Amino acid sequence: MDQIIEFASNNGVLAGIWVALVIAILYTFIASSLSAVKEVGTHEATLLMNKEDAYVLDIRPAAEFKKGHILGAKQLKPEQITKAEFTSLEKHKDKPIIVVCAMGMSAKKTASALLKDGFANVSVLKGGMSSWQSANLPVAK
Repeated sequence: MDQIIEFASNNGVLAGIWVALVIAILYTFIASSLSAVKEVGTHEATLLMNKEDAYVLDIRPAAEFKKGHILGAKQLKPEQITKAEFTSLEKHKDKPIIVVCAMGMSAKKTASALLKDGFANVSVLKGGMSSWQSANLPVAK
């Protein structure tokens, strides 16, 4: 314990950075566990798509979507996302919806907006399209 105190007093900047990183990690962990939006892995996503006819919603830009997307995925335009305009998805309100982005980070905001708009079963693909492609799962172009 004495060594930690000595290190912190001799290296204030490094100790401050270390404390900030620990707080950021704890915040991320607690926020994700308390979030209403759940993350699903590639295996669980394929099960939802095959057994429960889940609707896959891709929120990546059109250029990325055209380069490759999950089979059967539909793209939501950026204007619809910023305005939280989900009227085109009303008929899928009772189905599971899987929101997909590039890395799995920006999809949480859209998924939260869908939950607020009354969609019952919304989840996010953990790791986004990069995890889907890393798992060598089929991609449509």
